[in-house]
Parts: sequence; structure tokens; C-alpha cells
Amino acid sequence: MSTITITASDVNKLRQQTGAGMMDCRAALQETNGDFEAAIDFLRKKGQKVAAKRSDRDAKEGVVIAKTSQDNSFGIVMNLTSETDFVAKNEDFIKLALSFSDLAISQNCSTLEDLKATPYENLTVADKIMETVAKIGEKLISLLLKELIQKV
Repeated sequence: MSTITITASDVNKLRQQTGAGMMDCRAALQETNGDFEAAIDFLRKKGQKVAAKRSDRDAKEGVVIAKTSQDNSFGIVMNLTSETDFVAKNEDFIKLALSFSDLAISQNCSTLEDLKATPYENLTVADKIMETVAKIGEKLISLLLKELIQKV
């Protein structure tokens, strides 16, 4: 039986890719025998478990973003919420919400399900939300409304 050696640079590389904690990255690499893609998938699944455990918690803090298309023919109002104001005021959280709203406009998403299924950084938006839950350890909820804006 051979054991694979996990180096600090391997752990750091996975941490840079996923944003997960160092111990989680090390455990993922050990569990997957050093396979980075499998380790990323392992961390994603762990994030889903964390999200399921936190599903009963209230996510009452967050950011609301309203945007319109270039031609002002439609707009969206999106609310991305978290459990604490500490997360909601974080620059990365706000950037994530802005990128989701930009994506919703550019891809003409008409429902939350459409947005969650949209590709985002080699994932889907739904997977990115799960990845973020695993990273920050808080429940996130993304709500999207789209309405036609009447031109005057």
C-alpha cells in the first residue's frame, strides 16, 4: 500500500483555487490521493452538506441589487442574503452579488432557476453558491425577480 505525500504547496494551490480552509484542503487531497479535480469535487460536496445543516437558519442580512438591460427593456431586482452583517458587508460577498446580477442581465434570466443553472467560472451559479457556503460557513439565499420596464 502506497501513501501519497501532500505538500504544503499542494494544499496552498487547492486553497487558492477553492477558498476553502487549509485543513479542509489537506483532508480533501488526502481523501482523493492528491487528485486536484477530485479534491475540488470533494470540497463542493462538503459544502452541500454544510448548506443542508444550515438550512434551518435565517439569512436576514444581505445586499439588494437592481439593474436594467442596456436598452432599458427589462430589469432585475436581486437579493443575495447571508446570516450575518459581517458577511453581507464583505467586499467579496458584494462582488459576488454584483457578478450574479450582471450575469442575470447578460443571459436574460427570467427566473431564479434560470440564474442558478447559468454557467459561472467553470461551475453553475448554484454550484458557486454551494462553494461559497462551504468557504464562509453561512447560509446564502439568492432571490431574483425580473420585470419588464415600460419605456416612457
